[in-house]
Amino acid sequence: MRAVVLGTGMIGTTVVSELVKFSNIESVTAVDANQDSVNKCLEIANNSKVIGKCTSLGTIEEIKSVLLNADVAVACLPHSLSLPAIKAAISAKCHLVDLVGSKIEEKLELDEQAKGAGVIIMPGCGVAPGITNFLAAQGIEMLDEADEAVMVCGGIPRFPKPPLWYQVVFRLESVLGLYTRPAKAAENGKLKEFPPLSGLEKMTFPEPVGACEAVITDAHSTAYTLKDKVKKLYEKTVRYEGHWGKMDTLKELGFFDEEPIEVNGNYSSPRAFTEKILVPNMKGESKEDITVLRVEVSGLKAGQQVKYTWEMVDFYDHERNITSMAKTTALPAMLLANWIAAKKINEVGIVPVENVIIGDRFTPFMEELKALGIDISFRKEVLVSNR
Repeated sequence: MRAVVLGTGMIGTTVVSELVKFSNIESVTAVDANQDSVNKCLEIANNSKVIGKCTSLGTIEEIKSVLLNADVAVACLPHSLSLPAIKAAISAKCHLVDLVGSKIEEKLELDEQAKGAGVIIMPGCGVAPGITNFLAAQGIEMLDEADEAVMVCGGIPRFPKPPLWYQVVFRLESVLGLYTRPAKAAENGKLKEFPPLSGLEKMTFPEPVGACEAVITDAHSTAYTLKDKVKKLYEKTVRYEGHWGKMDTLKELGFFDEEPIEVNGNYSSPRAFTEKILVPNMKGESKEDITVLRVEVSGLKAGQQVKYTWEMVDFYDHERNITSMAKTTALPAMLLANWIAAKKINEVGIVPVENVIIGDRFTPFMEELKALGIDISFRKEVLVSNR
């Protein structure tokens, strides 16, 4: 099977380096608009099956041109190129695993087109959305009656420093979205929208993480696919204590507004100004990071009120020399692409990961993740013997 990886940043390069190791993958074409990035990817992958290609990926037609002779692709692109990549994959009749989970309504509208092309398009296939999605779905599947599913995840610095106790791992664009976009969740079979930065909750993770806090952020596809299977479903994003309050103050004061304002005859949006200020203040003293994840699903099982909990505390990967967030984002997407290539996944259409990695596929997929260094613990608690 011939694979294409769109984007050769840290995540894309990790996908290329790992995907090429499978015997059923004949070749991997690593594509980016930056030749230096492509060259670095080729150097790190160090495999004759990897082909580098430098070309613009700014339009549907440009993306389609590199997918026409491919069987499966992984999109490691900015949010703005997610929909174009999906449309290009459908047009090129190429299976696609996409890291981006936003604009899910628009993506689901392409379901019939994807089915007509005979391809599977899997949006939101990183760590969150991604791993959190299918953990929640599996927990719901294991219950007789599901009451609540809460997906908690966050990338945090290993060595945090004031004043924000956070460092940007990928694009600031994605981070700012958490501060400004309403968050979709599900309650009683219906979609529910929360204001940005709402639902602040304190929580702790095993050392060296310790005390943290989380706010409700978008549940992406799970708000649609699981809303009729559980009474309440939310996603929350984790930061160290104090971070969300400071961001909320900036939001209230208008620092994230996009409408341009005039300052001494020059026009610029407060958001653009804020980005310039935040970037140097969101650089840590070390490139090392931690990804924390906790998915809790509670409900009725065999007459008992129970709670299933999956938890992960993952650190910078020194062997691969990549951040934990890059590893836990890239490897699930890479595995899904390989499963498609190996015909372990045969669905077609726009199919979120929580509709795929459940039931008989769940344990094998979790075992493969663990073998790659993503170790997620599980525990069951009996809360009340009878309702």
